[in-house]
Amino acid sequence: MQAPKINKKWFLMSMMLVAANLRLPITIIPPLLSTIEKNLGIPKSLAGLITSIPLVTFAILSPIIVKVAKKLGNELTIFVFFVILILGSFLRIIPTVWALMLGTLLAGMGIDSGNVLVPALIKDHLPKQIPLGTSLYTMSMLLIGAIGTALSGILITKLSLSATLAILSSLAIVALIFWIPNLKYNQRDTAKTAATIKYRSVWNQSLGWLITAFFGLQSLVYYSMITWLPSILENHGISTILASNLLTILQLSGLPCSFIVPFLSIKKHGMTWLLVMLLVGYAISPLGFLISTNNTAFLIIITVLTGFGSGLAFNMAVIFFTEKTTNPYQTAEVSGMAQSAGYLLAAIGPVMFGYIENRVNSWNLIIIILAIMSVLLTLSGVFIARHAKIAE
Repeated sequence: MQAPKINKKWFLMSMMLVAANLRLPITIIPPLLSTIEKNLGIPKSLAGLITSIPLVTFAILSPIIVKVAKKLGNELTIFVFFVILILGSFLRIIPTVWALMLGTLLAGMGIDSGNVLVPALIKDHLPKQIPLGTSLYTMSMLLIGAIGTALSGILITKLSLSATLAILSSLAIVALIFWIPNLKYNQRDTAKTAATIKYRSVWNQSLGWLITAFFGLQSLVYYSMITWLPSILENHGISTILASNLLTILQLSGLPCSFIVPFLSIKKHGMTWLLVMLLVGYAISPLGFLISTNNTAFLIIITVLTGFGSGLAFNMAVIFFTEKTTNPYQTAEVSGMAQSAGYLLAAIGPVMFGYIENRVNSWNLIIIILAIMSVLLTLSGVFIARHAKIAE
């Protein structure tokens, strides 16, 4: 029995609300790190775990979510895991280390369901509007993530840590409520469906690993950057408020990429231009943070270029999920694979760089390493762009 025809407008709105919560629980943390370290008495390396825990969760859980979704259906799987996200987010309100870490783990579990399954839902429900769906998905994720960082920096100066976390976690409840009508479109994977759609596993195809490398490198650079950029700037004598605002600018600067990447990716030579901009924005621009300066205009320019590079990288990764696969099942699998191995790589960054800074007492080496990672990211993008679609 087929599910009823989907209401595309409602799906887009509810999908955007889900997407809005896929970075928010992580991006609200950087402006709070100093307060968390002081309130709970923990070192930088342990504070870095707050960013790394969700990434490790993504790495472990992504392939499992693909299997769960085949049993429960994509829409129901997202609903169940968003309940877990809400429980985890509000558990972090309790001012203890164990509650913070466990809550972050649960929030990471909830986030991962949307990370893996929303691209597949876009390909399934909007087969002729994939660029539109992808644009709205990434725009919602980036925009609300950036707004969350800004609000986090403002609220923590006026409210307690617990109150700040509670307010910023409330959006997940709204998303869950709006997602409920989509459950009537939920379809489980049946024996008939499995027999109808055959495809080779992406785990034994070179393109699957190239997309995984691309996703992993962009995640490593991005999450390391948003975790420690405020600390890097404060080390140069920048105020906490300005550092938080610059981090917000970095995230907002990636928003135009939600529309630029889907548009250019289907144009002749469009991918070449995207890769050139990626190299400039994500590999060259961050080197500007090596300069110790209080010049706000200079810092804004460097931040905007770096943020634009981060937006290019993430949107290109999502485009590779949808455009380099041939059906929603394959899209979910390559998404799960890339986010499994990819986030495992990314999880190393925040903790490793916090440890390095503690040892060498300098952020310059870290900035150079991140620039090198971005060069490798661009190279992997070149190989993916030249590769044919994943074989069925």
